[in-house]
Formats: sequence, C-alpha cells, structure tokens
Amino acid sequence: MTENLLTRREFLRLAGISAAPLALPGWTPRLAFAPPGTPPSGDLLVCVFLRGGMDGLNAVIPHFESAYYEARSTLAIAEPASGDDTAAVELDDRFSLHPNLRPLLGPFQAGELAIVHACGSPDPTHSHFDAMDFMERGTPGEKQISTGWIARHLLTAPWENDSPFRAVGIGVGLQASLRGPVPAAALRSVADFHLPGDPQGVATLQNTLSSLYQLPAPEESLLAALSSQAGTTLGAIQLLAGLDPDSYRPEGGAAYPDDDYGRGLSQIALLAKAELGLEIACLDVGGWDTHVQQGAQDGQMPQLMASLAQGLAAFHQDMGLRMKDITVVTMSEFGRRVAENGGGGTDHGHGGVMFVMGGGILGGKVYGDWPGLAPESLYGPGDLAITTDFREVLGEIVQKRLGNSRIDEIFPGYRFAGFLSLATERS
Repeated sequence: MTENLLTRREFLRLAGISAAPLALPGWTPRLAFAPPGTPPSGDLLVCVFLRGGMDGLNAVIPHFESAYYEARSTLAIAEPASGDDTAAVELDDRFSLHPNLRPLLGPFQAGELAIVHACGSPDPTHSHFDAMDFMERGTPGEKQISTGWIARHLLTAPWENDSPFRAVGIGVGLQASLRGPVPAAALRSVADFHLPGDPQGVATLQNTLSSLYQLPAPEESLLAALSSQAGTTLGAIQLLAGLDPDSYRPEGGAAYPDDDYGRGLSQIALLAKAELGLEIACLDVGGWDTHVQQGAQDGQMPQLMASLAQGLAAFHQDMGLRMKDITVVTMSEFGRRVAENGGGGTDHGHGGVMFVMGGGILGGKVYGDWPGLAPESLYGPGDLAITTDFREVLGEIVQKRLGNSRIDEIFPGYRFAGFLSLATERS
C-alpha cells in the first residue's frame, strides 16, 4: 500500500467506526448496507448491560417476604401504600418496583414490559470481571470460546444483512458480546461520524476506498471510479454523518435523561429511524457496585434507577408503534447479598433481575420461580438463589423475536428449555 493510503482500520477510525476484533479465521469484511426502508428480518434488539451488579431486591421488591425487611433495616423499601411516594410501587400481590422505577409502570401495565426475578448466571463467581465475561460470551464457566453470544447470533442468523451498522455498540469500546467474525461498529457518538473536510483528506479517503476494493485510484469523481459496494459504503457513512443527535427531537413528548445513558438511547432511536439496517444495539450503564452508601430513597442506586427507568420509558414512548419490532433487555453480571452490610450497602450476590420490553413481549407479569429468602433457601453465603438461567431469557428472545432457531450454537453447551413463554412468535 502506498504511503498515501490508509489501512482499513485507520479508515474505519477516521469514519468513527471501531472494527470488531477477529475471533475466527477466514473472516472477510462486508461493507454494504440494505436499501433504506428494507424491513428487518427480526426485531431490533437493544441490550443494556448494568455493570457492577445491580441489586435486584431493591429494584423489584418482594414485599410479601418478611425476611426482606428483617435483612435490610436501613435499605428496605416500604410496602406499597396509597398516596405514599416513598413506598414501593405495586406490580402484583408479591412484587413491587422501587419508587424511582415508577416510569416503568406504564409499559408494564400496557403489557409490554416483563420482569424475570431470581435470574442470572449459574456460575458461582463473585468476580465482576469473570461474571461479565461469562455473560457476554454466553458460556458461564467456559472461556475457551472467544466470541460473544450476539456475534454468534449474527453469524448463524438465516438471512443476509451487509450493513456496516448492522450491530452497534454505544460507548467507549465494543462490548464483548459483539466480538466475533461479523463486523460491529463501536460508536462513542453519532456526532463523531464525519468525513475529513479538507480536499487532501477527501482524496486520501477516496484512495483508501479504492485500495480496499482493489480498484485504481479515482481520477475525476469518487462514485465514478469506485465499485458500487464501495460507493454504497461511503454513502452510508455520509448518511450517518448527516444525522445530528443534537437536533434530534423524540416523538410523543419523550424526554431522555441528560446523561451518557440517555444520550446513548436517544442515538439508538435516531439510528433505528434512519433505517440503516440496524439489528443490534448495545449500551452500558456503570456504577451498580454499591458496597457502601447504596441508599434507599436517595443515593447512588436510587439515582441510577431513576435514570434507567426514565430512559427506558422515554425510548418506549419515542419509538411508539415501532416498538412492535423492537425488544429491549437489561442484564447485570450478578445481584447483591440479601442482607445489607455495615457500610449501608450490599455485597456481591448471585440471583438478580432482568427487564424485557417490547411490543412482542407478554408483559405485565413478574416471571420466574421464586426461591424465597428464608435462610435455608439462600445460595452460598446468603444470596438470592437463581431459578432462571439468563440464557433461557435470551434464548427465547433470539428464537421468537430475532427469528434464529440455532440456540445450541449461540449458547453452546446449554440445554434451552423454552419454558418461560414471555414473548410471542414474530410473524
């Protein structure tokens, strides 16, 4: 390659894309995208990873359990009570939401939000690094498989989608669940997508595109000399560069939280509406490792829950009728210990909670076989036991909403049962 040309990786960096690490040999990048308006073969999946280990017991409160109140003298949330904004928000006769999660009550009552409690990874680790790694690989206790579960879904999906924006990770780096042989884009912000404005930069980019497709450098115009595939790629980048997240106006009066998470969700909505072939979007929310000063009504976790709920409710409202083709799932590497500690927080636990939202979700229900909080029912040193493997939740979403039946390849070694029935079959 001449000194005037960039490598493919450098080109993607200039364009604002981070190339996914290669996990399998023989991978060839595909840089074309579906025509605007092409309907997706499955739902758009939005995966929100709550990093740090969210305390599911203070998010979705088992208000019927006296052991919950006995174990949490300062952190427990009061049982639902009419007119009391500090009390839990009743979902049914057993469970309720933390008051800061109240914005989720609307989607729940509309039947488009399901909750799975006592859910998580069966691996016993209390290590953040290992637990997150196992969940993103989709292989608890197994690190020999280097790819992520979403990457394996994309690889085995029974359709073609050559969009460079087929899978997008919003944040500072590409989520491990996206790592694999199918290219995925890591975007810090849609606003970072721009082409060099000076003539020399544009000429360099033209030469780069030519070299990528083994064509001679263009002499007159970019599109006249490049292959149709390269021209389409540049068109996709130019189209994305024309999207201005700062001027984006959500529909239905939706208001996203003014933080990185809220801006990330807003940009996912922007990308979805631009019809660029987006199938997967991943977003991280950190800060859930609440060992000290967790807070019941105020503090670190209540603030995080307020933002989480506001963002999910805003996305639901913003997407409107489009939610029939969207599934949102939240997950965290593990839950927290049942008993609060001496520092006003909770230590690493086992079972947690997952939220699943979408038009194809049979919501308005808390799913899962509740194990109980009596001492003899706890797991290990005093944790909520897991009765639903997180792969059971994801497997049903992949099969019914994403239209991929190859669960044994996406979650190797797991025997998918399909017993939850929390989603409808996509027509």
